[in-house]
Amino acid sequence: MIVESELKAENAVVSDTVDAGDYYLKVIKKGQIVRILDVEGNQAADTLFYSAADPAERYSATDTIREQGQVYLTAGSVLLSNHMNPMLKIVADTCGRHDTIGGACATESNTVRYALDKKCMHACRDSWLLAIAENEELGLSKKDITHNINFFMNVPVTPEGGLSFADGISGAGKYVELEALMDTIILISNCPQLNNPCNAYNPTQIQVLVWDQ
Repeated sequence: MIVESELKAENAVVSDTVDAGDYYLKVIKKGQIVRILDVEGNQAADTLFYSAADPAERYSATDTIREQGQVYLTAGSVLLSNHMNPMLKIVADTCGRHDTIGGACATESNTVRYALDKKCMHACRDSWLLAIAENEELGLSKKDITHNINFFMNVPVTPEGGLSFADGISGAGKYVELEALMDTIILISNCPQLNNPCNAYNPTQIQVLVWDQ
């Protein structure tokens, strides 16, 4: 569902640009709005969410999908934690749908999807692990890398129940906005994947903006 935002970029309290292959790791306070913007189009922002009070409470794809009865996320979707608590709500979306079942690229999955010689290529899981190692004060560890959301990524479900990785459905300047319903750690890997058609084989920047309400 397409819902445009009334928020202006010049009023944001945070505005960060994230290069392809880099990570973004910040705490978003309850009530704040965070926008993830696809700068050039068809980029994938692989994102994890955790409770800032207790990172063992984290975004749950299983609970979110079951409660909303839909495998894709868009405006109006409420992201639930593994404790069944509402974490964030999508309040604006100019892309229309976002994948929550395709998972994130890793060195192992690169070999399965593409070729054995792709194992050495940088992957989203690498970015997350680097973020955790460089920000120990947030209390995250390798075991906390679980379900993620692929904002802007197109992963159609086949009639047989399988997944396919298709051309992206986003475009330059499209965005998704989420309202934090609790103090939340947001961890994004701006996907570096050169083999996935979702970004036309050309990973590009995203922008992250935050507003107070």
